[in-house]
Amino acid sequence: MKLFKYIFWILYRIWFYILVALPIIVLFPILVISILKESWYPFFFKLARFWARFILIGMGFNVKIEREQVPEPSKSYMFIANHTSMADIMLMLVTVKNPFVFVGKKELAKIPLFGFFYKRTSILVDRSNPKSRQAVFLRAQRRLKQGMSICIFPEGGVPDEHIVLDEFKDGAFRMAINHHIPIVPITFADNKKRFSYTFFSGSPGLMRAKIHKFISTEGLTIADTKTVNEVSHELILKELLVLNNNKKATLGTE
Repeated sequence: MKLFKYIFWILYRIWFYILVALPIIVLFPILVISILKESWYPFFFKLARFWARFILIGMGFNVKIEREQVPEPSKSYMFIANHTSMADIMLMLVTVKNPFVFVGKKELAKIPLFGFFYKRTSILVDRSNPKSRQAVFLRAQRRLKQGMSICIFPEGGVPDEHIVLDEFKDGAFRMAINHHIPIVPITFADNKKRFSYTFFSGSPGLMRAKIHKFISTEGLTIADTKTVNEVSHELILKELLVLNNNKKATLGTE
């Protein structure tokens, strides 16, 4: 029985990478054209949403999205969510209809095919370079002026398996306050169970996302960054505990 499970998990992982690559290969010429100009990004975003939905359906994930508030098409937002899975990018693209730009680690740009488009359409962060933060801020500012939104996974990486929700970095909240855009907290309840970074794990099934009520940044200053950070963290942590029937959890612990 164990051998069968291991074989299933290996094939399931291979299938995931096939699903990631297949639409990119088929749509490659159109995708390349869509990234030639920054002003064409909304068209690329539509293709990215199709790519994401194709993968989630192909993996057998039954996506359920709950919205306490719906983003307005003409406004910019800061979208944040907990980060536990390789499927987080896909679920974010399916959950949010407003064109947004990911802010993420530069290491993802090394992934074949995916990385080619990722580094040309996302804002990459080099955590080993202090000057990278300023560059990220300036690029995000330009994108916001173009009417885009920004998406950041504020944990700054994928926490260990036993951690329910790691501490949030301040970057996303500082940026939202600086640009006076609402923060949209989103909880991904099942991604760790469905397709975590642990190789021998994962299965088809329910994949829930919940868009919480927005957190306004109007009238706030940089001094309020930590408070907004903590409010957002508590909101997502509470939802994770409720949805997964956990009795308690503490930051960075089992």
